[in-house]
Amino acid sequence: MVNKKVINGGKVSHWACINFSRSVQETTARGFCQELAQMCQISGMEFNSEPVLPIYSARPDQVAKALKHVYNVALHKLKGKELELLLAILPDNNGALYGDIKRICETDLGLISQCCLTKHVFKISKQYLANVSLKINVKMGGRNTVLVDALSWRIPLVSDIPTIIFGADVTHPETGEDSSPSIAAVVASQDWPEVTKYAGLVCAQAHRQELIQDLYKTWHDPQRGTVTGGMVRELLISFRKATGQKPQRIIFYRDGVSEGQFYQVLLYELDAIRKACASLEPNYQPPVTFVVVQKRHHTRLFANNHKDRSSMDKSGNILPGTVVDSKICH
Repeated sequence: MVNKKVINGGKVSHWACINFSRSVQETTARGFCQELAQMCQISGMEFNSEPVLPIYSARPDQVAKALKHVYNVALHKLKGKELELLLAILPDNNGALYGDIKRICETDLGLISQCCLTKHVFKISKQYLANVSLKINVKMGGRNTVLVDALSWRIPLVSDIPTIIFGADVTHPETGEDSSPSIAAVVASQDWPEVTKYAGLVCAQAHRQELIQDLYKTWHDPQRGTVTGGMVRELLISFRKATGQKPQRIIFYRDGVSEGQFYQVLLYELDAIRKACASLEPNYQPPVTFVVVQKRHHTRLFANNHKDRSSMDKSGNILPGTVVDSKICH
């Protein structure tokens, strides 16, 4: 990706850096940040070369204090403007430091962060800087790549009308954890026709519950009366705000469902999607394609003619993207 430009570059006007690595001197950290800023500019971003504050050094055991200090000092200096990005230099063996930084930045401060290890600061690689610049660009709302077919409006089932693509899964606690909640996650595309930007929502639900409970929900508020919400509803609203139009088609990819749960999941979750749509407008019912994705199965498919090399890959397997929707015998 060196010397390549992104499709749409993000903008970073106000950023800061915290150095949590004792072995990295301030001059080394400053040189690394300058190289990274330059690479972001080369890749097509509008990136300010100078940080809001001098690079701040802190001990890993004072992560919360350091993050909040830099954030507050930056806010004071910016006089009401937001600190947009925090770079963090971490020791190579950093234990829980990475997770702590992400948790505090995302849940307490509402701050986008990018972590870099000490070994990459000492040995600066153009390829590494290019890869990090791609991560930063996406985090700042840019777009790195786009399908050629999307630009020419040629993606089947997507390009003809405004289409939103969902992905959903539930992660369960490990065996032996009897009280921990299961975690449901839903992501959805937020642009059209490119379909390259996604927003995601996460919620906790009952222990080992496979059905996603918060796709759509209603509750009673003493002041507002009946309130509607849920992850599908929120992502549909977000799509409309981003694109200026409602999705006219929904494609919903669902992972992690066993064959014994197909019918139950389809009934419950498809109904929740329908209710989420109707909660926006009573007659709003776009067509829904509900796709259950499985990797762990015992179905094997073979080409009809093993001499026809165009119908299979070099290993003899059928080509990726093959869809079989009839004539499967059990």
